[in-house]
Amino acid sequence: MNVKDYILLSAQDIANGVREKRFTAREVTECALSLIKQRDKEINAVITLCEEKALAKADEIDALVASGNAGNIRLLGVPYVASDNICTAGIKTTCASHMLDNWTPFYDATVVTLLEKEGAILLGKTNMDEFAMGSTTESSIFGATKNPRNASRVPGGPFGGSAAAVAAGYVPFALASDTGGSVRQPAAYCGVQGFKPSYGQVSRFGVIACASSFDQVGYMTRSSSDVALLTDILAVADEKNDSTCDAYDRPVFTKEVANFDIKGKKIAVLTGFDKALLDEKIIEAEKKAVEILRGKGAEVFEVDLPIAREHSAACYYMTVLGDASSKLACFDGMRYGYHEDGKNLMDMYKNTREHGFGDEVKKRILIGTSILTRGFYENYFEPSIKVRSMIKDEFDDLFKKADAVLAPISTELAPLIGESATNKTKTYLSDALASLANLVGLPSFSVSLEQDSECVSLQVMSQRFEDSTAVALAKCLEDSFGTPKAAE
Repeated sequence: MNVKDYILLSAQDIANGVREKRFTAREVTECALSLIKQRDKEINAVITLCEEKALAKADEIDALVASGNAGNIRLLGVPYVASDNICTAGIKTTCASHMLDNWTPFYDATVVTLLEKEGAILLGKTNMDEFAMGSTTESSIFGATKNPRNASRVPGGPFGGSAAAVAAGYVPFALASDTGGSVRQPAAYCGVQGFKPSYGQVSRFGVIACASSFDQVGYMTRSSSDVALLTDILAVADEKNDSTCDAYDRPVFTKEVANFDIKGKKIAVLTGFDKALLDEKIIEAEKKAVEILRGKGAEVFEVDLPIAREHSAACYYMTVLGDASSKLACFDGMRYGYHEDGKNLMDMYKNTREHGFGDEVKKRILIGTSILTRGFYENYFEPSIKVRSMIKDEFDDLFKKADAVLAPISTELAPLIGESATNKTKTYLSDALASLANLVGLPSFSVSLEQDSECVSLQVMSQRFEDSTAVALAKCLEDSFGTPKAAE
């Protein structure tokens, strides 16, 4: 197998090819590794490469195929990467921070275990904004990641490394977590598909938390069909390790997507946002998407959710920063991670956290801690919790008359590297649209519509635990706009 053939394959194509002995898992893995070695010095998507482990796993898969015992293993020999906040036994997990720059977990996250059982091969860990706090993958201690489709632009963030790895063709899919668009925004900027399942759909055990009431494991792919397959594999109850992972009986998502009939489906298009804030290419793409969905038989209508429109960004940052500051309190230099001595205990805490965390993380911890103090808590944090409930009520009422919601995923296209540092307010406000799904716990699919030097995407949201609807509608758009190809 050569690299040119490899980058055209989806996860399902690779698994079928290995099973049918058209190529071996080792050949696939060697192609992926060679591509990373060729391109990643420039892109900087992969920060820890697991070459020996990956090749050993590939040989195990090939031996299993040769013995005739491969059965129906669904990701047989499929290479993937995971963001560096997802725990991997024996492989460093740093969150791109000095605080954890030498930490190696002794256990796998549940999602890694599930993929391992299905024959997937972990190639390495990907770059990210430190502790998932950022929107550009520029705050990593390993340096910035570049967008494979346009090296002058950011890949999005915080998990730009995972999105860049898929866009560059290294792997057919990558894992990350989504707190307020962390999977879907970088997927949009890099011109690939990104999916955040419903909150509680996938186990978060082994994922280093940013804000537990928002976080959900998601994935980037170049195919909506691969999204459906991954959801079948990863969306399973995990009562033992993660009590927030719902124990309901999941459907077979691949079947539901395959059998989906768009005719008569009611799709609401979010309006009311200041169009001066939206890039013109996003507005035009939304108009085309509406025409396509109507042409396929869907009923499309506009809707304004005033509370969500006016208050989502403020509500999101109030709640998520308060949550994050309490989560990061465990990084105190006492039990694991970076440690720096001091004259006394308080000195030790100050020195450790001052030099262990980067500027963006420290800023968010300070703001989050302030929000949770007396006075600020009553005046800001408590009201934000109430507004979050009101936004949920708006969506609940909307889903009484709509099957899905179509909206931009970001207000802008991928900014130039370094640009966001000069306008932090604009960067934070760009999360207003992506964070809606996290505030309410909805599934959201960022579907790529254009993959040139300025990629354009929209998001499709559906009711909580109706994940297959969001995936199926995204597939309808993908069928018309084309499946994203790897960047040359």
